[in-house]
Amino acid sequence: MLSRKYRIKETIVTVTADERFHSICLDSIRRARADLERYIMEDPFFKVTFEPYECPPGSPEVARRMAEAATKVGVGPMAAVAGTIAWLALEDMVRAGCAHAIIDNGGDIALINDRPVVVGIYAGESPIKGLGLEVEPRGSILGICTSSGTVGPSISLGNSDAALVISEDVSLADAAATALGNRIIDKESLAHAFDFLKEVPEVSGAIGIIGDSMATYGRLPKLVRVDVPYDKITKAD
Repeated sequence: MLSRKYRIKETIVTVTADERFHSICLDSIRRARADLERYIMEDPFFKVTFEPYECPPGSPEVARRMAEAATKVGVGPMAAVAGTIAWLALEDMVRAGCAHAIIDNGGDIALINDRPVVVGIYAGESPIKGLGLEVEPRGSILGICTSSGTVGPSISLGNSDAALVISEDVSLADAAATALGNRIIDKESLAHAFDFLKEVPEVSGAIGIIGDSMATYGRLPKLVRVDVPYDKITKAD
C-alpha cells in the first residue's frame, strides 16, 4: 500500500492504494480536469456562481455531478469540485479491481476500504483535536468531505473550524459540507445549522465544529481518539 501526494494544476491530492492503481487515479483526475476546464471556457458563469446551476444536455459528467449535488443544497457547483474529481477517480480505480483506496483531495475524501480505516478530523486552531472517524470495511465508495471558514483556501460564508459531511454521493458530501459551513456563524448557530440536511436523505451524517463547540447530525462512524499529524494533511506546500 503506497501513500503519495500529487499535484495536478490546482488539484493537490493524496492517494493511498496499491501502487498499480495510482496511475489510473492520476489519469482520471487529468481527464476530469480537462473536461471541466473546457466546460468553463464555454460557460465561465459555472465557475463563479454561488447559486444552483443547471447543466444543459450533453454536459460532461464532472460538471453534471457537481451541478446536481450543489442544487440539492443550494450552493454553486464549484462547491463540489474536489469531491467530484476524487469520486470519479476512485470509480475508475474500482473498475480496475481496486478494493482499498483513499483519495484525499484537499480534505474532501473518497474511499473504499476492505479493512477498518480511521479518518482524522482537522479543525485548525479549535481546541477540539485528536478525533477521528473509524470507518468499518465496506464494498462501496463513501465520501467524507470537510469545509472550513478558518482553514484552507476554499470559500466559506461562515466561520466554522470544520464542517464535515458524509454521503455515498461524494459530490453531495462536498457541496453539503460547504452549505453546512456557510450556516455555522457562531456557537449558537450550531443548534440549527444542520436543519437543511433533513431534506437531503442521501447525507448520512455530519459534524460541525466552531471554537470549543461541536455538534453532530445523523449516523456517524464511531468517533475515536487519534493523533492527526499536521504533515499528513493534504494541502499546498
